[in-house]
Amino acid sequence: MSNHKLLELETHSWPDSYGESAEPRMGFFTDTSICIGCKACEVACKEWNHVPESPEAFSGKSYDNTLALGANDWRHVAFIEQRKPLGAEAAAEDLVQAAERASAADGWGLQTYQDGEGVRWLMASDVCKHCTSAACLDVCPTGALFRTEFGTVVVQEDVCNGCGYCVPACPFGVIDKREDDGRVWKCTLCYDRLREDKEPACAQACPTNSIQFGELGELRERAEKRLEQMAAAGQTEARLYGADPDDGVDGFGAFFLLLDEPEVYGLPPDPVVTTRHVGQVWAGVLAGAAALGAGVAAAFLGGRK
Repeated sequence: MSNHKLLELETHSWPDSYGESAEPRMGFFTDTSICIGCKACEVACKEWNHVPESPEAFSGKSYDNTLALGANDWRHVAFIEQRKPLGAEAAAEDLVQAAERASAADGWGLQTYQDGEGVRWLMASDVCKHCTSAACLDVCPTGALFRTEFGTVVVQEDVCNGCGYCVPACPFGVIDKREDDGRVWKCTLCYDRLREDKEPACAQACPTNSIQFGELGELRERAEKRLEQMAAAGQTEARLYGADPDDGVDGFGAFFLLLDEPEVYGLPPDPVVTTRHVGQVWAGVLAGAAALGAGVAAAFLGGRK
């Protein structure tokens, strides 16, 4: 067996290790085109999972007061305000649309809600992606992070030793340490509710069905149809994020329909599981160490002659 094979890091725990107990893989499809930014998901998550209160603040750039996912924010509703060009700034665009937009801005001001009145508000409820290839799970030395029978990734708080290896391993910056106890915390996709055949609290609380919960395969089919509807309606920038099982993390368990580039929402455009090349790196280190040892031995033996 090669060194690379010996050092291979992969997630092998689901579904094979569960055998007949394995359940269909469950996940989230978040359709951001119908998110209204009410934050009911944030509240429901905190209430059900007893997530502590977190300090809130404004960035000065939007009405987003949660700012990011963290140990005490397992759901984060991002607010992105995009000002559309008006008047002379819109000269390069369709003149009819620019005139309509300028009229709307003059009449209603810029404090409007939907796309088309001078400002576009993008809202998206972000969450742990429950990656198919999860680096956080790969690097955990205690088994505190594990993959459930539903294919989700969960932290066992009574096993976590607070080493923090999983924090930099996450390509999305989701998993985080709680300052007062040193352990890491993140979305569990309401594992306790799943085991009782209930949907996660955030999805149940969402008033517009922006957060949809179900079997991952069905969600992907639903998302493809929704994307076709958006394209037919002229939303040519709409796209699915994390629905491709051949991406850098082999697909998300929680994926999104976005109305703009992922970077606009603060998401990495091409996330890659951070442990993918660890085997090759260590194989290279071992080969280098072996070559150095051979050189030292040759020099020592040569010096004795």
